[in-house]
Amino acid sequence: MTSDTHVTASGNEMSASFLAAQERSEKTMAKLVENPSKFTMLTGDRPTGRLHLGHYFGSIKERVAMQNRGVNTNIIIADYQVITDRDTTEHIADNVLNLVLDYLAAGIDPEKTMIFTHSAIAAENQLMLPFLSLVTEAELHRNPTVKAEMEASGHTLTGLLLTYPVHQACDILFCKANVVPIGKDNLPHIEITRTIARRFNERYAKKNPVFPEPAAILSDTPEIPGLDGRKMSKSYGNSIMLGATAEETTKLIKKSPTDSERRITFDPVNRPQVSALITTASLVTGRKPEDIATEIGDSGAGALKAYVIESVNTFLAPHRERRAELAKDMDSIRDILRDGNKRATAIAEETLNQVREAMGMMY
Repeated sequence: MTSDTHVTASGNEMSASFLAAQERSEKTMAKLVENPSKFTMLTGDRPTGRLHLGHYFGSIKERVAMQNRGVNTNIIIADYQVITDRDTTEHIADNVLNLVLDYLAAGIDPEKTMIFTHSAIAAENQLMLPFLSLVTEAELHRNPTVKAEMEASGHTLTGLLLTYPVHQACDILFCKANVVPIGKDNLPHIEITRTIARRFNERYAKKNPVFPEPAAILSDTPEIPGLDGRKMSKSYGNSIMLGATAEETTKLIKKSPTDSERRITFDPVNRPQVSALITTASLVTGRKPEDIATEIGDSGAGALKAYVIESVNTFLAPHRERRAELAKDMDSIRDILRDGNKRATAIAEETLNQVREAMGMMY
């Protein structure tokens, strides 16, 4: 088989897999809306820096909605996963606490949502050992997310990066999560989690399955561009941070690039930088991007930037106010994290005992 044929076959396979996942997502979401208390959700972030508007519209907004629907929501701060492709944990404690601040300011309620850190839950991480026995090296190498992250980082492939999807399976399955909100790029991770759950149940727990096969809830939020038209990313410096001051946000938007054409139009393909600014304003105001472009018209990039600055700062003002108030009592933020870690540990230990019992390892 030639490499071209192999690529085509893989593409068709991925396309079929995506369509199946999309159908599963729609059916699961319909059931969730009807009976949210039957669902457990796991989602999370790597603490590599501060959260930005892309995170808010891409995931945090939906987490708050799930929580408020009555879904059993859980957020993992995946601190161990930082070192899959980085050589330092220099700012990790600060990043973790700032994540919690942004979660709470955005509407996450620690009474309803368990917030915990990966490194604190020993029993969850112990699930890696039996789970690794359920996947092959070839399956791990095929994961497109691992390939992409390896190429982007420029690092030699470490064992931790190779097994990153299995780590995520531990995160999802230790709390018996049956729904995971993701973008389609992360679908291969959910598929390997489903494979691990299925293989464990078939091999060790046919009569009394231990794990659900979680469904991905596929986000319909389009990729949110950064202020320069590229993907919004901390590393590009094109992101509006949720915790930034109004002055910092104003300065960032003012220096964002546009083009030489005075009339403002919404054309993401041919005018990505101007369109990125319009998209940002559209997200925070709820208006159609085309309407914003028409309104600005011949007033030019300066008027567009002024509109974006006002819109973003108005939108973020309540978040900033809540965040500043919460930051006055960092001991309470640490207590929330400790409480989440304690709750997660109890759940993980119970799940690990079920795994050991299914495997005949309770001595």
